[in-house]
Amino acid sequence: MGKLKLAVIVGSNRAESINRKLAEALVDLVADRVEPAFIRIDDLPLYNPDLESKRPAEVERFVKEVAASDALLLVTPEHNRSIPAVLKNALDWGSKPAEKNVWRGKVAAITGTSPGAIGTAVGQQHLRQILGVLGSLVIGGEAYISFQPDLLDAQGRIAKEDSREFLKAYIDRLLDLTWQLKGAAKAA
Repeated sequence: MGKLKLAVIVGSNRAESINRKLAEALVDLVADRVEPAFIRIDDLPLYNPDLESKRPAEVERFVKEVAASDALLLVTPEHNRSIPAVLKNALDWGSKPAEKNVWRGKVAAITGTSPGAIGTAVGQQHLRQILGVLGSLVIGGEAYISFQPDLLDAQGRIAKEDSREFLKAYIDRLLDLTWQLKGAAKAA
C-alpha cells in the first residue's frame, strides 16, 4: 500500500494561525501514510462568474491541486458561527463550473480549533453541509478542539496522549475509508 495524496486546506489566512499549526500536527500523526499538500487559498480572487471564461492562474493552480488529491483534510477556524470568507471563496471556486466540481467524490475530514470551549463546532457543521451539497463524502464523527497553550509541544506535535490518540484515530478513519473506496473503484 502506497501513500495517499492528502490535500490539506487551512481555512485561515493568518500568518500565525493556530489552525495551520493544528493541521501540521495532524499531518505529522500520519506522515508515514500520506503525501501531504498544503493547498494555498489566500491568493484566490473573490469568486466572480465573469472570470470563468479566463480563470486566473491562482484558481487554475488551486483546482488542479485539489483534483490531484485522494482525500481532503480541512482545518478551519470559526468566524461569526460559520466558516471564514477565505474558505467559502475557495469552496466556490472549486465547485464551478458544476461539471468540473473538484469536491465531488472526495473523502473529507473536517476539524478546527479555537480558544473557546466548543472549538469550531458551529463552523464545522456549516462546512459539513456545504461539502455534502458539493458531493464530498465527509467522514462521520466530530473533532472539536479547544486550543489550549499545552495542546502542542515545542516541536509542534500534539502534546497530550489522549488528544493525540483521538486525533490520530479520526485521521486514520479518513485514510482507511479513502483506501477502501479506491480499492472498490479499482475492482469495479
